[in-house]
Amino acid sequence: MKTGLVLSGGGVRGVAHIGAIKALEEHDIYPSHIAGTSAGAIVGALYAGGCRWEEMLDFFKTVELFSINKYAINKPGLIDTSRFYDVLLSYLPKDNFNALKIPLYITATNLLDGTLKVFHKGPLIKPILASAAVPGFFAPVQIKDGYYVDGGTLNIFPVDLIKTYCDLIVGVYVNPFEKVRIEDLKHAHNVLERAYHIKVANESISKFDDCNLLIRPKDMGNFGMFSMKNIDTIFQLGYESAIDALNNIYTLEKSILTAEFEAMNGFSADTI
Repeated sequence: MKTGLVLSGGGVRGVAHIGAIKALEEHDIYPSHIAGTSAGAIVGALYAGGCRWEEMLDFFKTVELFSINKYAINKPGLIDTSRFYDVLLSYLPKDNFNALKIPLYITATNLLDGTLKVFHKGPLIKPILASAAVPGFFAPVQIKDGYYVDGGTLNIFPVDLIKTYCDLIVGVYVNPFEKVRIEDLKHAHNVLERAYHIKVANESISKFDDCNLLIRPKDMGNFGMFSMKNIDTIFQLGYESAIDALNNIYTLEKSILTAEFEAMNGFSADTI
């Protein structure tokens, strides 16, 4: 039985992926394939490379996202994405997809021709950085003749990349989409982020039915994409949401099996 794990983009909210992975492992669920975008590409690569959930959480806690030595100079972005290369290399010392323990597929968007690129072989770290390069915030990443930014621009929940290889799909989607109030849209960045969430929700909801187990952590709207101060809370929400989803699906499976048993035998299982 091959199980695919799909990890959405979502900025720092992607820490919830790590909590979900912890819960899945506690239930002896381990992926045979992983697909990820943006923050999901980072978590997916670390996990595919053999990092434990504690190490992945440590990565997000120790990375200095806003350090002055990472500001972009003469590049179209606030942060120089390439400055994170050495950080990732310390966790993934073999910079190649072939060195991973689990097959990994990640997305990035080529700004030059407007196409989606799927990376799954060759050099690893640059595609991870490209997949997570949120436009305007992180500088694009040049890979060969392409100039890449966040894969979430075109595919934030890449179920389609691995569903043909797997018998079961576990999806973890960490982007919020609750109704908001006018008071929540006071600033330009609030409006931009809301418009982004409307776009990705419209594109992603149709993929939810492809997931045998869908994990959607609650209250993600309380956390900004780049807020580093709630990492432990986000991790815990991912863990708890995964436990709830697993309990619900086990309850559903038990109900289905009971109904099938009763239909086959013509009496209620409760009378046994």
